[in-house]
Amino acid sequence: MTTTAPLLYARTPMLNVAYETHGPDDGEPVILLHGFPYDPRGYDDIAPVLAERGYRVLVPYLRGYGPTRFINEQVMRSGQQAALAKDLLDFMDALSISRATLAGFDWGGRAACIVAALWPERVRGLVTGDGYNIQNIARSVEPQAPETEHQLWYQFYFHSQRGVDGLTANRRAFCELLWRQWSPTWPEGPGLYSKTAPSFDNPDFVEVVIHSYRHRFMYAPGDPALESIEQALALQPPISVPSISLCGADDGVGPAPVEDDDVDCFSGVYRRQVLAGVGHNVFQEAPHIALEALFEVLAYDTGEKRSR
Repeated sequence: MTTTAPLLYARTPMLNVAYETHGPDDGEPVILLHGFPYDPRGYDDIAPVLAERGYRVLVPYLRGYGPTRFINEQVMRSGQQAALAKDLLDFMDALSISRATLAGFDWGGRAACIVAALWPERVRGLVTGDGYNIQNIARSVEPQAPETEHQLWYQFYFHSQRGVDGLTANRRAFCELLWRQWSPTWPEGPGLYSKTAPSFDNPDFVEVVIHSYRHRFMYAPGDPALESIEQALALQPPISVPSISLCGADDGVGPAPVEDDDVDCFSGVYRRQVLAGVGHNVFQEAPHIALEALFEVLAYDTGEKRSR
């Protein structure tokens, strides 16, 4: 199911955030967040269904993607995790959303997890791709198993000037390769990539991406204005809101382990589901399962039963 949604803008202290909206303006808000290298097209089979059930669905373009733009030309193009979370919080404030259900994966899942952990009063429930996405930066430089290091080749590439130049010159081909490697068993992926690729033509895309992958390994300083959030995240705060983790068994960034190794990071109602035949892009690869998880989380607070 794919529908054309209106493109609107929300002005925050940092960004003019482009977002797509579905459903009634007075519906209960659900915010869907994409990752790298993806965009709102990843929710085309999810947002309309939620809207049909009466929810107000908002799907923003993250900083550095699509029509979203920085307001100040001089401001740092940070891609650090605190920036993504602050963007989400500012987006909610700009639209006077006091509380929302959040869903996301990769960068978007990280923003959602952080807001859920640090500002739980703003989050009704959470569906996160691949569990607890908050980075443990202090431990980022510890070597991992060779198989894991191999899968993170693109992150190490971005630590070099060659990586900057390569992403600048070949951004569409580069991101298409990541789609293939990260979702190797997703037959529709190659045909859908062209719908998302234009979002990478954003003038800030390369700078935001490079900073994201350098900051998480302590190879680039963060935005000083965000240091208090980073310090809070260094404590690896637990997530207390009702949460469901969807993990792709065929995820090329790192297949889901058999054991739920981050279960202790969730202190509230929580369950984890490993999806056979699904890669990194869980919401676009398995929209029906993602919808079931969203409806389950949306029913936690009220006990309301919804048809699936």
